[in-house]
Amino acid sequence: MRTTKDRIRHTLSFELIGLLIFAPLVSLVFGFDLQLMGVIAVVGSIIATVWNFVYNLWFDHAMVKLRGNVHKTLMIRVGHALLFEGGLLILFMPMIAWYLDISLWEAFIMDIAMATFYVLYAFVFNWVYDKVFPIPEAAVTNIITNISTTINANGNAHPQAKTVRK
Repeated sequence: MRTTKDRIRHTLSFELIGLLIFAPLVSLVFGFDLQLMGVIAVVGSIIATVWNFVYNLWFDHAMVKLRGNVHKTLMIRVGHALLFEGGLLILFMPMIAWYLDISLWEAFIMDIAMATFYVLYAFVFNWVYDKVFPIPEAAVTNIITNISTTINANGNAHPQAKTVRK
């Protein structure tokens, strides 16, 4: 699993690179002033940064619990990106409508377009990030060992005990 320092590097680099691409692009596509879209982008980035940290921490814990590791297949990466953007849509859409003085429907359409951009961006960014900054194998082994240490039927901790589902 990734360290807190690595998660912070991941989150900040994701948001900074995303901002540099996103603000000018969305201003051009939707015809709003770059300054307005810049504010939307920065506030959205703050919301997304907090959501990114919490969501990825949750997702990694879920991966370890369900699969025993944090390695993502192509389909898991697609699901990861879609779930992330769905949560962000719920958090961000009302702010867009209010700030740009547009209807919730218009904000929804704008947010879907933004989410589409960020789904593609998140997929590529996370794939490249995992290649550039791979998770050390020792950390993965340590996590698996910690999870596999369960309480056996007698109440004694045993590192080889397996949880049996009834």
